[in-house]
Amino acid sequence: MVSVVARARTTRHRAAPPQAAPPAAGDTELETLARSCTRFLNGHGPRGAEALLATIPVDTEVDRYGAGGVVAELEAEVASLLGKQAALFVPTGTMAQQATLRVHADRRTSRSIAFHPSCHMETHEERGYQRLHGLFGVPVGPAHQPLSSASLDEVHEPIAALLLELPQRELGGTLPSWDELQDQVSWARGRGAAVHMDGARLWDAAPFYAASNGKSLADIAALFDTVYVSMYKGLGGIAGCCVAGDADVIEELSVWRTRHGGRIFMLWPYAASALTVLRSRLPLMPKYYEHAVAIADAVRDLAGVEVIPDPPQSSMMHLQLTVGVDEMRARMIDLATTEKTFTFSRPFRSEGPALQRFELQVGDATLQLSPGEVRGLFERLIGAPAKNGSGRRQRRPDVRRDR
Repeated sequence: MVSVVARARTTRHRAAPPQAAPPAAGDTELETLARSCTRFLNGHGPRGAEALLATIPVDTEVDRYGAGGVVAELEAEVASLLGKQAALFVPTGTMAQQATLRVHADRRTSRSIAFHPSCHMETHEERGYQRLHGLFGVPVGPAHQPLSSASLDEVHEPIAALLLELPQRELGGTLPSWDELQDQVSWARGRGAAVHMDGARLWDAAPFYAASNGKSLADIAALFDTVYVSMYKGLGGIAGCCVAGDADVIEELSVWRTRHGGRIFMLWPYAASALTVLRSRLPLMPKYYEHAVAIADAVRDLAGVEVIPDPPQSSMMHLQLTVGVDEMRARMIDLATTEKTFTFSRPFRSEGPALQRFELQVGDATLQLSPGEVRGLFERLIGAPAKNGSGRRQRRPDVRRDR
């Protein structure tokens, strides 16, 4: 019999199996090339240490285990913006949402949570809600369509909470009309369920409801028992999030933050960065939204380009391009090399050999590029003529069309 030691000696020089890239990994060659670029299509530009550290004021008041200092200041400001009694800063959205839904479930007889099939908890968190908290997911409706009250009517079991994502990231930032949103909330209320918002990108969604229905952030949040908002998605802070709701719910959530290991000794660097970008970029959200709509108008008639949703309903959108992934990558490298303009580090999702989906988040860096310049970038990326041959932009549909 060959000993374990002998087997180890005979196998230790074998090549290790290739390791799969992390789900969120980008293209390292492109990301390295990005450091030499001066213009950026997506978001606020590079998230380097210097830029992120600059969001932490030198006179920041520190906290102790999440109590006091800038953490308390941030929590009070978020609660006020959302019209809620209290808010809690949590290091990660994964921790925040699972714990929040656990609190809602513990107060009810059901352990079931209804959500869209593309819900972040279902698709990116290894079903932590089930493994850690004993909750049961109830996916509602088709994955390729927005959640609807008609789909909710097909749910015939008790639920503890309804989770609604505003906007729906996997669908390009799609938002329900105000009437449809109210119907979905009423469906949950009629069943005694809590209503929780995955508002990771709520800041980006607010201008749509302001333009179409005259609703404020507090008006939107008033429909929900609890609201989770990210402090880095859209805003560009270092990391972290807040959950806002009634004081008793937030107090209970604070206990779960401790149980999850999220009550770390000092949270002030994250909270200070969050407060800085909240104050500086939240007022710019309407400008980001209008620029997103203008970009969609500029690229809509390009053959091989589909805007999702069209028109955009937030300051983000998805662009589906009819192009091979290798060809697209070569053109992204060419733009970065010759024009010093960085577009994307990877597709958001590959739909097939010749169909790629990219996510465009409008931010500070995007504002530096005119819609015409963005159109020129996509002409280079896709290498296709205009659909109608005119090259003229089509008029944006009225945002009030779905009221």
